[in-house]
Amino acid sequence: MFTGKTYQEVYDNFKWDIPEEYNIGVDICDKWADDKSRLALIYLDENKREHKYTYWELMCQSNRLADSLVSMGINKGDRVAVLLPSCPETLLTHIAVYKSGAILLPLLELFGTMAIQYRLESSGAKLVVTDRKNLEKVLAVKAQLPDLENIIVVDADEQPDMIDFYDFLNKGSRHFKPVPTLAEDPAIIIYTSGTTGQPKGALHAHRLLLSEVVNFSFSLNNFPQKRDLLWTHCDWAYIAGSFAALYPCLHFGMTIVENRRTGRFDPHEALDVISRYGVSVIFAISTAIRIIRKEVPIPKDHYDLDELRSITIGGETMGADLFEWGKTALGVEFNENYGMTECDFPISNCSGLMDVFPGAMGRAIPGHRVGILGRNGEEIGPGEYGQIAIKKPDPSLFLGYWQNRQATKQKYQGEWFLSGDFGTRDEKGYFWFIGREDDVIETGGFRVGPGEIEDTIIKHDAVEMAAVIGIPHELKGEVVKAYVVLKKHVTASAELAQSIKDHVKNNLEAWAYPKEVEFLDAFPVGNTGKVLKKELKALHAAKGGN
Repeated sequence: MFTGKTYQEVYDNFKWDIPEEYNIGVDICDKWADDKSRLALIYLDENKREHKYTYWELMCQSNRLADSLVSMGINKGDRVAVLLPSCPETLLTHIAVYKSGAILLPLLELFGTMAIQYRLESSGAKLVVTDRKNLEKVLAVKAQLPDLENIIVVDADEQPDMIDFYDFLNKGSRHFKPVPTLAEDPAIIIYTSGTTGQPKGALHAHRLLLSEVVNFSFSLNNFPQKRDLLWTHCDWAYIAGSFAALYPCLHFGMTIVENRRTGRFDPHEALDVISRYGVSVIFAISTAIRIIRKEVPIPKDHYDLDELRSITIGGETMGADLFEWGKTALGVEFNENYGMTECDFPISNCSGLMDVFPGAMGRAIPGHRVGILGRNGEEIGPGEYGQIAIKKPDPSLFLGYWQNRQATKQKYQGEWFLSGDFGTRDEKGYFWFIGREDDVIETGGFRVGPGEIEDTIIKHDAVEMAAVIGIPHELKGEVVKAYVVLKKHVTASAELAQSIKDHVKNNLEAWAYPKEVEFLDAFPVGNTGKVLKKELKALHAAKGGN
């Protein structure tokens, strides 16, 4: 894939090869199916039982499912939501949706009912594929979703009025011919965290994967190598779990191992899988690695990690201490990367090609033009502070926000896509992250928007106003803290604070709920009436916070 012995040679020699016609589902499945023994997925269920799936099996099953979807009335461009854990049915549905020409809408299991309702309503989803565990959340909001026509349920035996996943799949033909799609055709909507108001749906084309394949290979030191085996803890509904890990692995015809997780991240379970299967490459977020370091300081004393050769870390800044621990405890240099939902990911380290400096996000990945823009939208030089921006055309860039042209327009300065993040670039081309323009909170690798959380808190019966900030956390980087002004005649209490936390946790993502709630009589505001969150952060620090 890469020509050259140095980073600069590779960067200068790289050229994109994007065909006019292209379909993600065909790419990650069908092209490898001629070898009926080629292994695509090793899946460990909740009881740790092993299930193996070949590319041939994935092709046949996804064809059947796609055929049934089309027979149901799913047409090119229709939106199909998937609310499932990372499991074989999820992968089959993703592939089938792409083959049908429909647009995928992945939903995280951790979403609460309000978050699910908003995304289904905004996208106009016609179908939801879910399981018994998550069905209740969909049914709770179905009456408010006029576009939702059908619900397919994995293991629907106890729901006789629902469509059973495998009964539905088995009605289709394995000889289904995928609906022709162009590389520029819409493939997926991934909702961003709402920084002001509600989240926006980033619409990506099929070509996104062809860009991610390059990014993935670079960040994992020229993946794939012979006998490479991938593992990630990132959910496949998360862009990092699918486009930055699962799909690129399948694009190359390699194998991924996935273990069903039923609770918080378990470092021993993760290390056991990595050791047991001889995992060689890992996509992770810093929080997971920090948890491993905290609970298993010297993994090599307990687990066989001899096959491990490369780990790439995204989601949040890694830090020098974690980088050094990786070298000594795991024997690998972490390759930190940087990206966002609208353009994932154009910057990364690659220790196989260049030096890695802890704290630096890396250099522009071959094929991407990344710059730092000044206040007037001009590209500025080394060491100058400005906004990180990606120049189009770039296959990683989204098509735009779903049904929101104005918001899309605001993300561009001429030919430059504006990330909203600020930093610097040094003389050697390494990018250094400084801060976020829009107060996005990065917690455990997830980007959480204050706007959506604040909107949810305000819906609590006792709350008049809410303002959310991120506060430092040893493992997660940041956690959410909510400042709340109560309605008249409502008395602050520890019980009320917990009620507000539960309200957010039950209606939004599990990682979005505030770990701390503090009551104020009034918020500090500026001349325009906008809440001054810098003063709230200063207030937190003055009371002993970091």
